[in-house]
Amino acid sequence: MKVRALIVDDEAAPRRRLSRLLREAGNVEIVGQCENGAGAVRAIREQEPNLVFLDVQMPGMNGFEVIRSIGVEQMPMVVFVTAYDEFALEAFEAQALDYLLKTLRRERVGKHWNERAGS
Repeated sequence: MKVRALIVDDEAAPRRRLSRLLREAGNVEIVGQCENGAGAVRAIREQEPNLVFLDVQMPGMNGFEVIRSIGVEQMPMVVFVTAYDEFALEAFEAQALDYLLKTLRRERVGKHWNERAGS
């Protein structure tokens, strides 16, 4: 079963890189990409991904606010993707599956989530 993934990041270059790395990893269908939290909330509700790669810091609505808007119980699995390590504890308290630091490396993308998300 392919993992239905949504990529959310306010910067285009990290979205492109993550998209490429996920395609290379296989077993992933990218159902959408968003550049802000409001778009992420809409896409999660409309596309129903089972995995969201979510930037922490975005203008308007940050990643944690996206989770609160959807509701923890309804939120798909989340892998936070950020340039900042100081949000890791809060991310795991929000039930994050993983926490990836930018610049993304091939060996980290898909390392833990691929097996769990596909089950």
